[in-house]
Amino acid sequence: MLSIRRIASQKPIFQTLVFRQFATAPPRSPLVISEEIQQAINDKKPVIALESTIITHGLPYPQNLQMHSDTEQIIRKEGGIPALTAFVNGVPRVGVPEEEVKVLAENTDGNHIKVSRRDIGYVMANGLMGGTTVAATMILAHMAGIKVFATGGIGGVHRGAESTFDISADLDELSNTPVAVVCAGPKSILDIPLTVEYLETKGVHVSTYGADGTNIPGFFTTDSGVSSPYNFFDTLEAAKIIQANSSMNLQSGTVWCVPPPDPIPSNLIHDVIDQALVEANELGIKGKATTPFLLDAIRREYPEVLKTNIGLVQQNAVIATRIASDLATLEVGGKFEY
Repeated sequence: MLSIRRIASQKPIFQTLVFRQFATAPPRSPLVISEEIQQAINDKKPVIALESTIITHGLPYPQNLQMHSDTEQIIRKEGGIPALTAFVNGVPRVGVPEEEVKVLAENTDGNHIKVSRRDIGYVMANGLMGGTTVAATMILAHMAGIKVFATGGIGGVHRGAESTFDISADLDELSNTPVAVVCAGPKSILDIPLTVEYLETKGVHVSTYGADGTNIPGFFTTDSGVSSPYNFFDTLEAAKIIQANSSMNLQSGTVWCVPPPDPIPSNLIHDVIDQALVEANELGIKGKATTPFLLDAIRREYPEVLKTNIGLVQQNAVIATRIASDLATLEVGGKFEY
C-alpha cells in the first residue's frame, strides 16, 4: 500500500484526491431559519409551519395580514411556535421578520411569485419575493426539521384534468416529503374524488376529523360527498400515526382534514365554480393562475366566504398545534410508543 508521504510527493495525484474530496462535499444549505424557531426545534417544542401564498395570493390586503397575525397568536396561545415560510429577495426562510411579512401582504408591484417546487430555483436565482404553496412549504419545513404544517386547503386534480392534465404539484410532494398537513380538505374548485384517488395511488394517508364515516370536507363545505379513507377522533391518535410512519422511515406526508366552521352550502359554491370555469376557459386562464381566479370569483359572488376562509385556517392551526404537541410528547422517549 502506498504511504501518505509517497502519495503527497506525487502532486498531481494528491491534488486530484484533495479536489475530489472538496468537490463532493455537500453544499451549505441556503435556508435561513429564525433564531426562535431553530431554538424551538432544538428543544423539541411543537413548531407549526405556515404557508405564505394565502398572504400573497389568497386573501386581499389588509385582511391577509390580520389573518396571519391572528393565526400566529392562536398557535402561541396553544403552546406552539409559528413558522411562516416564504422567499424573501430570493432567500428561502422559515420564520419571516414582521416588516417582510408586510411587504409580502401588500404585494404592491403584483410581481410576487407563487412558489411551488418547480419555481424555487428561478425565484432564488433572481432574488424575488415569493409566497410558498403547500408543496414549497413542505419542502422548507422538512429541511428545517418541522413535522407539522397548518394550511387552508391542499391543491389537487383540477376539473377537466382528463384533457388538461392540470394536477397540483402538492399531491406528488405529499408522496415524497414526510410532513403532516392539517387542512380543510382539497379546495372546493377541484375534482375531489379524483384528488383522493390520486393520493391513494401515491400512498398518502388521508384522515378526517370526526366520527367514523365522516366524509372528506371540501374546503368551503363540510362534506364533499367523498368517503374519507380514515377518521381520527383526537390529536393524539393523529400523532401516533405520524410517529408510526416515521418509525418505518416512510418518506411520504399525511393529510389531516378538518371540516370548516361557518361552511357555505355546497350547491351555491359549485354553481359559482362552474360559471367561473367557463369564464377562465374563455380567457385562457390555466395552470397556477387558475386557483386565484376561481377563488376570486367565489369571493365576488359570496363575500361571506372570506369569514369561512379565515375561520378554517385558524381552526386548522389549533388542531395542528395540538397534533404537534402530542407528537413532541410521544417523541421524548426517542422510540415508537404503541
